[in-house]
Amino acid sequence: MHRVDDAHVLLPLGVSLWGAVAYLLMPAVWRRKSRRHPGLSARERVVTTKDGIPGDPLNVALIGVEDDVARAMHAAGWFPADPITLRSSIGIVGSALLHRPYPTAPVSDLFLFGRHEDLAFEKPVGHDARLRHHVRFWRCEGEDHRGRPAWIGAATFDRSVGLSHTTGQVTHHIEAEVDRERDGLLDDLAAAGCVEHRGRFEDFHPVREGRNGGGDPWRTDGVLGVALLRRPERTS
Repeated sequence: MHRVDDAHVLLPLGVSLWGAVAYLLMPAVWRRKSRRHPGLSARERVVTTKDGIPGDPLNVALIGVEDDVARAMHAAGWFPADPITLRSSIGIVGSALLHRPYPTAPVSDLFLFGRHEDLAFEKPVGHDARLRHHVRFWRCEGEDHRGRPAWIGAATFDRSVGLSHTTGQVTHHIEAEVDRERDGLLDDLAAAGCVEHRGRFEDFHPVREGRNGGGDPWRTDGVLGVALLRRPERTS
């Protein structure tokens, strides 16, 4: 009789303990570890153009090997951007002027850690390359305890094509609300089942607004969104 009563007490206690560990303790531990990934301690908070002009703010980071990043972005409906060549440059101009689809249109180079982006992806909106979600990623130095690098990125939304307010060059203009792009990208990855854990690096940006290399304003709540990517299951 006492054993039955004990079971009635221990089962809810065990479930409560599991819930506290799984939904409170472990997420808090992971959020703390994600902020301490060696690659996310970089002092840079904004990328630059090739001319050294401050560009887009960094607002998202993925943790995983390069194959996992490519696989996750594909599953989430994002296309890798073509490299900048004469052919791709003509292609994006034709897409914008003639309203032709170009889901892998190139993005201009921006710079961090002394180099242009390592990876770039986009998610088209509409029927041409004038409107699109896009993100550039740079691989950070260092790896976590499981050998996974961090890829820090700047996610923005191209709202139109026009002339740069700083140089007069033809460029895409971005929406100011960059946090919306950060959250949208992470939501896409989570919906595709590619995120093992998701966290926030609070106060990553001490300065919460500015202008990018094209002179477009941007605003942020200062958070760097971080996602630990899920490794694909091995099949025998």
